[in-house]
Parts: sequence; C-alpha cells; structure tokens
Amino acid sequence: MPKHEIIKPILKAPEIKVKHWIDANGKKIEPLNLSDFEGKFKVIYCFQGWCAGCHSKGFPDLKKMVDALKDNSQIAFLAIQTVFEGFDENTYDKIEKTQKQYDLKIPFGHDAGDDGKSRSNIMSNYQTGGTPWFIFIDKHDHIVFADFHLNVDAAISFLKTIK
Repeated sequence: MPKHEIIKPILKAPEIKVKHWIDANGKKIEPLNLSDFEGKFKVIYCFQGWCAGCHSKGFPDLKKMVDALKDNSQIAFLAIQTVFEGFDENTYDKIEKTQKQYDLKIPFGHDAGDDGKSRSNIMSNYQTGGTPWFIFIDKHDHIVFADFHLNVDAAISFLKTIK
C-alpha cells in the first residue's frame, strides 16, 4: 500500500444505554445491551415517531430488510426511538403502536436520554445526525455503517452474506 493512503480506523461500538424496551411482541422487557447479541451482526434503526422521513423511507427500508433476512439467526434488528426534540410527542407509549403499524417483530427501544428529556444516548454516543438513521455493527461490535442514506437493496445483498 502506498505510504500516503490512510486506513480508516474501525470504531468499537459503545454500549447502547437505552432504558425502555418492548420485545418483538410489544411486551415491556428489561433493557437490552450489545452483549445480548454477542456474535451477531446488529442493525439498529433510529427514528422519531413524528419524523416524516422515518415513515416514508426508513421504516419501509427496515421492514424490507427484516422480511428479507427473517430466517438469518446471525442478524439482530433493533428499532430505537432516539428523541432529541418533541419529548411530549415522541413518547415511550407510542413505540408499540409504531411496531404494530409496520408489523415489525423486533425489539423497540425508547431513548430520550438518561433523564427522559434530554438528548438521546444513542445520538450522543454514536454521533448520529438525526433521524432516520441506520447503524450496522459487526459480530465483533465494530461500527461498519452509520448514516441517513441507505441503499436498502445493497444492504440486503450485503447482509445476506452474513453467516
């Protein structure tokens, strides 16, 4: 490799630190951690309930990925409402409604910061730029993708290689 090329460092994923969760069936559960998905590839979808782009693009893309990869036990999907504004509208009680609306049988979390009314921990720890936002974390807990812009068909093709 030429001396002038820079190798982009692989970033270790910080803990997700989301306190409020529902399971794939909408039942309240204890907080999830990355270690709960040890050895699996993790896809985290960050949204806000009132985000138009989350509903017009993000959720349809997430649903397409979940459906295409539902038989791959090596991939874990999580949806997290990352609240950074509209704390009275983007509430915990609305995540079950959103989960049902898109028929997504995956865990959903609600992250409005440690005190429930400040910037989302995911947004702070992962330096996300808002919503909708996708984060891909490999089997070794390294962040391999984090962005607004997701080519869902390319993502599905890539995720199908995970064994």
